[in-house]
Amino acid sequence: MSPNSTRLEGRTALVTGSTGGLGIAIAKRLAAEGAVVVVSGRDDARGAAVVADIRAGGGDAVFVVADLGAGQREVHRVARAATDAAGGRLDIVVNNAATLLMPTPTADIPMQTLRDAFEVNVFAPFLLVGAIAPEMAERGDGAIVNIGSITGLRGAAGSAIYNGTKAVIHSFTKSWADEFGPRGVRVNAVAPGPIATDRQAEFADHVQPVLDRLPSRRMSTPAEVAAAVAFLASDDAANIHGAVLSVDGGWSAV
Repeated sequence: MSPNSTRLEGRTALVTGSTGGLGIAIAKRLAAEGAVVVVSGRDDARGAAVVADIRAGGGDAVFVVADLGAGQREVHRVARAATDAAGGRLDIVVNNAATLLMPTPTADIPMQTLRDAFEVNVFAPFLLVGAIAPEMAERGDGAIVNIGSITGLRGAAGSAIYNGTKAVIHSFTKSWADEFGPRGVRVNAVAPGPIATDRQAEFADHVQPVLDRLPSRRMSTPAEVAAAVAFLASDDAANIHGAVLSVDGGWSAV
């Protein structure tokens, strides 16, 4: 499916953490397929730049400032602000924002780091879905795509916190599919492997041995992961519920 298709025309979409890395690619892909995208993140200037880029490419986007690590009140504010910015309804929510941690021995992880990781990676998507999915269910239509990770399916020394938070996201996805699917809301997840982003470059020494074992022998591009998100958000995935779609170069298979 071409990025310039119109299969999301008339839809509105919130993409959390879409002022950098993978989030930008997802926002651009959804906009290219016709959705009005609510870009969100903590930095106004970066948000404005992403919106301008989307509009320059012929898409439609708005920005809502969001600090998803700031607790329940802030997450609920973001849910309402994003809904208002989208014209009163959100058809698609992509839970992409996450704190990525350098591999560190468990005993060396400060308690605040543990709290911060769960605040953004677990509590925020849980609260956001709780605030938005019931409105979707009331209408009988909607799609939620959670960004998990192949690390949520595999163990790795020194990565217990990050991997654990992504395993929770996969579990949320299946439970929400059962909870909201009967009322017309599809909930699925994408589980990327290593992605070629600036942030991932910080982990190059840890990632290369993994890449050497993959069938693809390379990282995924942000655009490849974004394409999977767009598919799950579209009617092409109309009868897919509770799936965790790996985009990982074959890491989950070998």
